Amino acid sequence: MGSKEKSIQQDQKAQLEKQLAERLAYLKEQELEPAQINKDTIVKNLRAKVRAIGGRLRTIDGHTKRTEELAQLKAEKLAAPKKESKKKQPEPPPAKGEGKKKKKEKEA
Repeated sequence: MGSKEKSIQQDQKAQLEKQLAERLAYLKEQELEPAQINKDTIVKNLRAKVRAIGGRLRTIDGHTKRTEELAQLKAEKLAAPKKESKKKQPEPPPAKGEGKKKKKEKEA
């Protein structure tokens, strides 16, 4: 697949677009019709790669946007005052011997 870095993807897309423009110029010099130019396999391949990189860039932008939103929510959550919870405070443990049940003595 290649790198997931936005700058590298943008560089690759620019390079492919340059190759595509060169190929289209070459085919126009050959005086081919637009229908024949669209059927050229190299042109199809370059256009497909440009579309694929465009999709990757949209995905990277989506991840970046989502990360920024989550960071903003986290900052807001940390900045908000804490609410006092109404949890029961733990009861102190019973004093020694008070909480124990006594065994019944056997009557003989």
